[in-house]
Amino acid sequence: MSFAMRPPTGAVPTVLHSTVLHPTALNSTVPTSAGPVGATASLRTVAPAGARRGFVPAVALLDLALLLTAFAIAHVVRFPWELASVRPRSGWFEFVVAPAIVVVWMLLLSVFRTRDPRIAGIGGEEYRRLVTASLVAIAGVAVVAYAAQLDLARGYVAIAFPLGLAFLTLGRKGVRTVLARSRARGEHLQDVLIVGDAEDVRYVGARIAAAPSAGYRVRAVVTDCAPAGARVDLGAATAPVVGGIDDVLAHARAEGVSAVVVAGAVRGGHARLRRLGWQLEEHGVELVVSSPLADIAAGRVHERPVDGLPLMHVETPDYRRRMGKRALDVVGAVLGLALLSPVLAAVALAVRADDGGPVFFRQVRVGRGGAEFPILKFRTMCVDAEARMAALQSENQGAGPLFKMQDDPRVTRVGAFLRRTSLDELPQLWNVLTGSMSLVGPRPALPREVALYEDFADRRLLVTPGITGLWQVSGRSDLDWAEGVRLDLHYVENWSFLHDLVILARTVPSVLRSRGAY
Repeated sequence: MSFAMRPPTGAVPTVLHSTVLHPTALNSTVPTSAGPVGATASLRTVAPAGARRGFVPAVALLDLALLLTAFAIAHVVRFPWELASVRPRSGWFEFVVAPAIVVVWMLLLSVFRTRDPRIAGIGGEEYRRLVTASLVAIAGVAVVAYAAQLDLARGYVAIAFPLGLAFLTLGRKGVRTVLARSRARGEHLQDVLIVGDAEDVRYVGARIAAAPSAGYRVRAVVTDCAPAGARVDLGAATAPVVGGIDDVLAHARAEGVSAVVVAGAVRGGHARLRRLGWQLEEHGVELVVSSPLADIAAGRVHERPVDGLPLMHVETPDYRRRMGKRALDVVGAVLGLALLSPVLAAVALAVRADDGGPVFFRQVRVGRGGAEFPILKFRTMCVDAEARMAALQSENQGAGPLFKMQDDPRVTRVGAFLRRTSLDELPQLWNVLTGSMSLVGPRPALPREVALYEDFADRRLLVTPGITGLWQVSGRSDLDWAEGVRLDLHYVENWSFLHDLVILARTVPSVLRSRGAY
């Protein structure tokens, strides 16, 4: 399917694509009622907050230090006895040319804009640019060395370049961690103005407010659907309405924002949006246009220009590539059961000794294609837990069909520890081995939950449920029903083998933090 970049009226845009809008060849007449564009405006550049505080120079210095360290380690490993020598012996040539290679690598990191503050701290674009620049550096050095017949030791190169790329990647991960923590405290955020109707503004604004790691902070709202002075509830924050859509530029300048986010359709269509982009560009303000595509990975979206109109083609999800996923499941389950067998035995003894009841808890869940299967867990509740649920319904803290209690009286002493550490989930490795579950997938649903599915929530049944998933690494029991469904659908729509590996890697720190585990 294809979408024009102009969001349809009433659409709920969620995927934000940040860019300064430049003139495009749209077949529409530009209205003149808005007045001359920037005839006397002073051209200035408003960089994101990270750049204003020296973000780019700081990251560049970090990159330089990491590359120099990588090449120094490579030299010590490859020529352990030659570094202290001042004579032209083995390894001296590599010692001399290493700074030149580092300079070229640093230049390529700049050329590929790997330090752009707009991509820092979120998404995979930063890492893609980092890898691309590094591969070009490696290829360039190889070509020059071959053409000039430079005698670079292959072992030295084989150590220096992979180590340099690994150090750069770890360095950016560290920068992301520091940046995410500072943004969570309200620092290094880019103030933005949101423009649109009430529903779109609330939805996009709430998503921005809930994800400070993206680097945005909603300063104010421009809409024709509420009077100036009213406040818009964005969930984790509120923002004041400062006026109507006819005066976006004036409001942006008055609020001192560095970006304007257009949420949904605006009155005037393409022509008005293009003119707004020109006006904002004159004053160094970025234009960010939200897409009506919700929770669709960038890899499934491809631009297809048609007569100057950028149509966004959305590829259908591919559920056929299951052999690699199944192989990962089998290997992971076998290794997990073998390596964790002492832990499994110890937990089983602890559960039995706690109250003398059965070790395992079996419950019917719904898997891929609607097929029911018995899920296996270590028992964490008293034996009559199901019978006591009706009496506790008035204390249910969950939304939708989920039953949640942070201090559930049915949980045993050992069970509380098992839930906090997620050890109660380990028997599900047997479900993975037998094929009813996967290591990664949507949360395995109860039949009563499936009976209440609506609004395409049953698409969760297109793939095999998992021991861990986006819900596991995003808060688990702290998430409400709607957010859990959204995360599961995002996984189903955008599954990839690499995505599974990333979720598995995120599961370990999530379990150690015990966030939402009760």
